[in-house]
Amino acid sequence: MDLSNLKPAAGSTKTRKRVGRGPGSGLGGTSTRGHKGAKSRSGYKNKIGFEGGQMPIQRRLPKFGFKNINRVEYKAINISTLQQLAEAQNLTKIGINELVAAGFISNSQLVKILGNGSLTAKLEVEAHAFSKSAEAAIQAVGGTVVKL
Repeated sequence: MDLSNLKPAAGSTKTRKRVGRGPGSGLGGTSTRGHKGAKSRSGYKNKIGFEGGQMPIQRRLPKFGFKNINRVEYKAINISTLQQLAEAQNLTKIGINELVAAGFISNSQLVKILGNGSLTAKLEVEAHAFSKSAEAAIQAVGGTVVKL
């Protein structure tokens, strides 16, 4: 065996289809493009969303809704979660660092404390925003609220 008699495996290669080389080839005439129409012409390019002249779907369907560019997205944490965290780790102060360490939020997220559940521990809670009910619940048990 040497380089002069190497061949690809049987059936692994195919000969290229040479279209438009006369009637004797069997692929002359329309050159596998069918008869007439834009797709048979040279220079045809399929435009994205083109539906053959029919009104395309992106123009038939109405637009709806909008994205508020001023929206501030908060990660919501209930006071019941703060109560569980305080009991589990014996904390008196819960801030962003404690919530990140516990895995409730990531460093980049803003936090809003919501008033769902009950709170019995006296806590100093540090967050970016508070609902009125959460603020009232924290202060009712003698805790303090710190807005960042």
